[in-house]
Formats: sequence, C-alpha cells, structure tokens
Amino acid sequence: MDNKIQGLHHITAIAGDAKKNFKFYTEILGLRFIKKTVNFDDPKTYHFYFGDEIGSAGTILTFFPWGTGIPQGRRGSGMATEIGYSIPKGSINFWIDRFEKHNVIYNKPAVKFGEKYLTFLDPDGLKFELIETDDSRKPWTTDEVTFENATRGFHNITLTLNDIKGTANVLTSIFGYTLVSQESNRYRYAIDSVDNAAIVDLVQIPTEKRGHVANGTVHHVAFRVKDDETLMMFREKVEAAGLNITPQIDRNYFHSLYFREPGGVLFEIATDNPGFMVDEPVEELGKNLKLPAQYEYRRDEIENHLVKLN
Repeated sequence: MDNKIQGLHHITAIAGDAKKNFKFYTEILGLRFIKKTVNFDDPKTYHFYFGDEIGSAGTILTFFPWGTGIPQGRRGSGMATEIGYSIPKGSINFWIDRFEKHNVIYNKPAVKFGEKYLTFLDPDGLKFELIETDDSRKPWTTDEVTFENATRGFHNITLTLNDIKGTANVLTSIFGYTLVSQESNRYRYAIDSVDNAAIVDLVQIPTEKRGHVANGTVHHVAFRVKDDETLMMFREKVEAAGLNITPQIDRNYFHSLYFREPGGVLFEIATDNPGFMVDEPVEELGKNLKLPAQYEYRRDEIENHLVKLN
C-alpha cells in the first residue's frame, strides 16, 4: 500500500483578510494553526496552515490570504467546489447552534450516500460540508469545540466538471481510486490505502460555466504519498499519460509535483516528509513566522509588511 496514493494530503484555498481568516478557523471552526509562513511566489503574502495537533496529512487546510481588495471567485466547472470534513455522529446540532451564534451562513442538514451533512460558508464564501461519520482520528480541541464535536479532518473533496471522463481516468488509472457509488450526477470514488480522507466526488454538469479561482475558492487539491521515491514514480505515470507535470518542488514541509487534470482542476501530489516539525517543535507550531530560506535575508521587510496576528 505504501506505493499508492494515500488519500488527500492538503487542500489550498484563497482568502481575503488574513485576520478574519485566522479568527474563523481557529476560534469558530476550532482548528489548530500549525504554520505561519509566506507564499513562495509572493513573500509579502501569508501562507496559513490549519490542521490537527501535528498537521497530519488529510487534515491540512491552507490559505493564501491575498487581502481585502481581491476579486470574488466563482464556483463552477473545472474546480474543487466543496470541502468535506468528518464530524462525530450526533454533532450536527452543535454546529448549527455554533453557526447561529457566530452568524455563519449554513443550509439545513441533508443526506447523500447515506451520510448526514451540514453545508456552510466561511467568511469569504468558501463552501464546506460537515459530514457525520465514524472517524477514529484524534481531533484538535478547544475550550468551545470539544472532543465530542470537533472535526476529525477531511472526509472528501468535490470536483465539479462538465464531463467527468478525463478526471475519472486520472483517479482510477493513475491514482488507484475506484468508483464506489453514484447518486444522480454525483460519482463517488474512493481509495483503499487509507481509512480516512479517502474520497473524491465528481459532479458532472455539462452546462455549468467555468469557475473563476479568486477569493473564496479552492486553488488546488493535494494527494498524499509516503515519500520522494513514490512521488517520482507518480511523476512518471502522469507524464506517461500525456499530461504536463512540474519537476519536484521543495515546499519546506513536503515535496510536491503539480499538474492540471483534464477537467481543469489543479492537482498536487505531496509527500509526508519532512513534516511540519522540521523547523519548530510541536508545542511551538504556528507561533512564529517561518520563512523559506531564500527570503530569510528580507525578514525585517516582510514582517513589517504583513498584518500582525494576535
């Protein structure tokens, strides 16, 4: 199983205001802030990482908070349109009460594939689902979001496409996913190498307009592999399928490859190694601004530009 895709690694989205983003995910959703760093291509923009205690693969939600002046994105075809989190069975009412208290936009609970779920939007309009499942992962907890209700990590990601054929072929022929269920125009694919964060849903809407990646939308979806050797094995597979894929890129906390699948979604393949404790111990995660080595000489300039977080 080690040489297979092992479910989702992380999901990266675009946000507006950094303080509002930080507050929502730490205080309201109750995630741990595990890394405060900057965008590799724009070091005057933060890159935030949220997850469980150590930033385990399958729990990592990351953001580029570009600022309040960026245009609003639009969900549509060629995009990841819904992020699904596992929550304990019986905890949806807790989240409804919490969203009411904090003026979070949500829809009434519904059911798909036999699972009860609650849809909500973050402050920038990013769409989520909280899905009641049997998930044994240890959650990060806070005084208000306790063990009985806390998110366990990703359950699934939903991709909206005009035609699922090319995307489904990547999932099955290259990544090793299997079609396990279908409801109307929603096709559920799962990988058997892991128990959690193992599901990709493909929604086929031939007439759906192309989405626009900007504020409140997903930038890319990353799939997990064990190590660099497995990463480069998948590079050969993707290239052999006739798709353009990047060389290996060092992202400090994992090593990555990027390619755009036939439906238009940007996919990443990312390693477990070296992990988020490579530059600070577990108890310090998220407390200090960590810069890529190439920007360390500009620390004063960058720190003075970035908005201060409490």
